[in-house]
Formats: sequence, structure tokens, C-alpha cells
Amino acid sequence: MSEIAEGTLLWEPDEKRKQQSNIYNYMKWLRQHKNLHFDDYHSLWKWSVDELETFWKSIWEYFDLQAEKPYQTVLTSHEMPGAKWFPEATINYTEHIFRDRDKDKPAIIHASETRNTNEITWGELYRQTAAMQQTLMDLGVTKGDRIVAYTANIYETVVAFLATASLGAIWSSASPDFGTQSVIDRFKQIEPKVMITVDGYSYGGKKFDRTEVVENIQAELPTLESTIGIPFLNVNADFSNLKNVTLWEDAVKYSGKNLTYEHVPFNDPLWVLFSSGTTGKPKPIVQSQGGILLEHLKALTFHADLGKDDRFFWFTTTGWMMWNFLVGGLLTGSTIVLYDGNPAYPDKKMLWKFAQDTKMTVFGTSASYITACMKDEDLVPGEEFDLSHLENISSTGSPLPPEGFEWCYDNVKKDLWIASASGGTDVCTAFILGVPTLPVYAGELQCRGLGAKIESFTDEAEPKIEEVGELVLTEPFPSMPIYFWNDEDGSRLHDSYFDVFPGTWRHGDYLKITDRHTCVIYGRSDATINRGGIRIGTSEIYRAVDHVKEVADSLIVDVPGDNGDSYTPLFVVMKDGEELTDEIKQSIKSKIKAQCSPRHVPTGIYEVPELPTTLNGKKLEIPVKKILMGKPIDKVVNKGSLSNEKSLDYFIKFAEKRLKVEK
Repeated sequence: MSEIAEGTLLWEPDEKRKQQSNIYNYMKWLRQHKNLHFDDYHSLWKWSVDELETFWKSIWEYFDLQAEKPYQTVLTSHEMPGAKWFPEATINYTEHIFRDRDKDKPAIIHASETRNTNEITWGELYRQTAAMQQTLMDLGVTKGDRIVAYTANIYETVVAFLATASLGAIWSSASPDFGTQSVIDRFKQIEPKVMITVDGYSYGGKKFDRTEVVENIQAELPTLESTIGIPFLNVNADFSNLKNVTLWEDAVKYSGKNLTYEHVPFNDPLWVLFSSGTTGKPKPIVQSQGGILLEHLKALTFHADLGKDDRFFWFTTTGWMMWNFLVGGLLTGSTIVLYDGNPAYPDKKMLWKFAQDTKMTVFGTSASYITACMKDEDLVPGEEFDLSHLENISSTGSPLPPEGFEWCYDNVKKDLWIASASGGTDVCTAFILGVPTLPVYAGELQCRGLGAKIESFTDEAEPKIEEVGELVLTEPFPSMPIYFWNDEDGSRLHDSYFDVFPGTWRHGDYLKITDRHTCVIYGRSDATINRGGIRIGTSEIYRAVDHVKEVADSLIVDVPGDNGDSYTPLFVVMKDGEELTDEIKQSIKSKIKAQCSPRHVPTGIYEVPELPTTLNGKKLEIPVKKILMGKPIDKVVNKGSLSNEKSLDYFIKFAEKRLKVEK
């Protein structure tokens, strides 16, 4: 893998590409209808955050949002938390999904390890959503009731969500690979009335029956009244031991029903998303029908550049906010593309072949997937597959290193718009992301999103350019949580985002804003490596280690010592057939010394069988750090939030040995 300097120019859109973009049309509309003229994206962004109410009012008008009751106020105040958007308006999210659609065009293309690629038209999606709405009404579901889904990333889940939102009920979903306790920890907090579930799933060619798990979950949900069962693993799945079961085919068999829409206040809940819950019960983050509608229309239309001819894919599960974001693609009239299963099964070519077969225009994935593809020297998707339809690769989950950008141009397609994005479950969007009218620089995120007043703060709350600081939002944003469930006094919400910089949202990432207005994310600010007073993000260490071809993955932590010093072990997972030799250790140290600094060479390098990750695939840097500090395991991590609980055993033993030596 070659090295490339951060900030190297890799791609520029031509004039035709710019003029065909949705954001170009929006700027043209602003000139014609509002007499507002902007020379470039940054001037547009600056107006959008300096004139917040005017900007979001223009978004409402541009997209012609349908409201049963009109709004009178755009924003009640600029104080955070507590600011409310469009408080008088009443709207419905699902109503905007089905506006002006061609009933014969595909709305969803879907496949899984056990299902061949198929599609569902807009007409069929409407019919099934209307039938599901009637089924939910027959089960007694009304506005404000909670519907929970323990389901795979399949079209049925989308149908169930749209029907839920149409009634003003509140949605929450978890992936069927979540363990029993992690699901109980989530769903029990919100007291659901109905559960939608699959019987199991397939991953990596292996089948996992989950019916017994669902029984155990339901036993802990006393408010649950009914179940809708989706046979996914087995056609003749047995759901008989679950509460008041309706089979999927019966739930959607109504014909001739029209959807009705419960218009709810703009700030009424749409769904509850849960944090990863690595150190306690997952935070139940509630976002509003109106805030999500407005933000997703803006982000997906202008920043993802989606339109009616696009096919929008993101590799995700129903337990990650990217599933909710992907479904939002329907708001633009795009076809969304779903896949359920292992993205590297039977090999890493699978998703690239899927991109060819579905003619996807936007390929959304995680930085870790691209990094894994980079390390497969035999993988050159652009040579093996017809990717002529592919216009954009989008990446999130962790920072995409400069080499990841370069790999896409060298191995996928030369004329390609690459958009690395950063946001999170907390806002269910990316607020630093891409735009099709700007150049792509290696390792950099193209822009701060419209309406998102993102700054990089020093510890003294001073905004800086070309300096690494805390990522903050200094103005309200529509898809911020309206509250946490059962957080009556708002203290948990306040302590999560506003305890460091009063009145300012602290996101928890390290950010640098460049003098050309691009951004670089350096990882979690609470996981930073501080050696000799020089702070560095963990992403920079991982980038250096990625250049060592024998290493598959790595994790580093900075453990503070008693004398103001610190201990920084690096843990590596080796590729199959490779061992961590002294020669490889030296190679790792040399790369870190050259790319980061001599001060950031790890104290020790250790081989581990696997790294602990959340169910959404994020490395557990902070819990590992606390384990090595001798904190009790039950105070450090909620094991139910892990995808691989046994991976912690190594670190527990490692800590015990280290602490014994120190004594």
C-alpha cells in the first residue's frame, strides 16, 4: 500500500457535473426566488448558519413540506438544550415518502445471503404499508405507542417502519445479531406494545435461529401485547410461543386500503435510537418526525445528491442509525438498496458484484470495509465488475485514511466522487460530509453540512482553523434529540452533550477545520493519545499501522500513570498465517515514528486474537483503557453491547498481569 499525503487533490467535478447537481439547483432557486447570490459552497454554508431561521425556512419552502397546521415560528430560541423548531406545525413523515411517486418504478431493491436480489415497486410498497397500517390499528396501536423491531435489513422492516410512522407511533429497531440482554436493555426502557420479529438470520453462510431468544426477550417486556412474525430464516418458521402472533403474510394481505396520515406536532417522536451502551444501559435518544424529515431531505438531496434516478445503498443493519438514514433516501424518490448478511461472504468481491448487479449509483459503507479491501492485493473491483453506473462512494463509522481515498481511485474508478462523512446516532445524520460541487482531497471531509454550525474548539472554547480541537455545534440543529426517554429533568441529555461547554453541543470527536474549509476527524477526543504534551488522534496511529501489510487491525490506548507519564500499549490482530515477530514490531514502530512522531511510538506491541467491538463495529478504546487502569469490568463495559464478548478476556488477563507487576 502506497503512502499519500493528507490533503492531496484527487478529483474535481467538471462544470457539467456541478450544474447537474441538486445543490446547484437550490442555489439557482435562491437567486430567483429570494434574491440571494452565493459564489461558492462556503459562502452558502456561512449564510445557512448565520441566518439559521431564514435557511431552514427556505428548506421548508424548497421541498414544499406538507403541514396540516402551518408553522408561525421557525425556532423558539437559540439556547441549547431547549430550542424547538416549527412548534405550531403538524406533519407526517410517511406522507412525504409517498408524494409524487411512479408506482411502477422500484422503491426498494433487496437481497440477503438467503434471498436472491429482488425489488418492490412504489405501488407495492404503498399497498403493503397501507395493509400493515390497518393491521397495527387492529392491534390497538395509536399515536405515541412504541413498536419495536428485532429484524433483519429486509424490505419488510421498511414497510413496518413506514406504517408505524404513518400512525404517529414511535419506532425502535435492533438487529437480530444483538444478544438477549442487549435487546432487553433497549426495548424494556420504552415499554413497547407490539414487536415485529424475524425467526433468525444467516451470516457468513451460517444460520442462526433466534426464536428462543425472542421468547426470552418478550418475557422481560410486560407491556408487550402482540407480535408480527416474519419468516426469514425458515419459510415455515414456528412463532407459536410468542405473544399474540400475526404472520407477515396475514399482516399485509389487506387490499384496497388507502394510507391515512396522523398529523403530529413537528417535535413529536419519530423513533428512539440507542447509543452503543458500552458503559451502561444504552441511552434512548428520541428524535422528532419533523426534525428528521427536514434534515434528511436536506442531507440526502444536497449532500448525497440523490434524485429519482439514483440507487442508494449503504451497508448497514437495523441496529445502526445508518439504516434510518438509508430509509430516508426514499424521501428523495430514490430507489434504496438493502443487503442483509456478511459483506465479505463468500469473499470481499461480494458487495462489488452486488453494486454491478443492482446498478447502484451511491455505494455507502464503513471506512473499515474499505480498509479491509485495501489489504486484499488481489481485489480490483473496477477491472472485474461493470461499475459504470457508480457515481459516489460514501464512507462513515470511523475516519477514512488518505490511502483509502487513493485505493478507490486506483482500484474502483477514476471519475468518482468520494465522500467521507461524520455525524452519529445522536443526530441520525452526518453533519460533516460531501457535496458534489467541491474537490476531493485525500483524508479530508469535503464540507460542514448546511445549517450545521460546526466549529473546532480549544479547551477555552475558542474556535480555531488549522488546529485540532473539540468538534462542537454552536447553534441548534433540527435532528438533535428532543429528549432522552425517561429523562424527566433532562439531566442525562445535558450531561451527554452540554456539560463541557455550557450552551454548546460537544460531540466527542477531535476535528481540524482547514483553511480551505475542509475537515479532518482524528477520532474520539476522550481516546486521544497524549505523549509529552503532544496530543494525537487514534486514527493517525491506525493509519500508520495500516501500512504494515501483515497486520489486519489494531487498537491503541493511552493509560495515565501516577507520575504524570502514561503507558500506551498497541494491540494488533495479525492476518491469517502471520505472526507478530520482532521484525514486524520494528516495522510498526518505524511507521508510527515517521508518520506521527517519535513520542507516539507505543510502549509495547501485543498480538491479540480479536479486538472488542460494539454491535455496530466500533472499537472499544475507552473500555479497554479503563480495564487496563484496573477498573472493575462490570463498571467499565456493558457486555451486551459487544459483538464479541470473549474478546475482553485477553485484556482482563493483561491488566491483571500488569497490575501485579506494578505492585
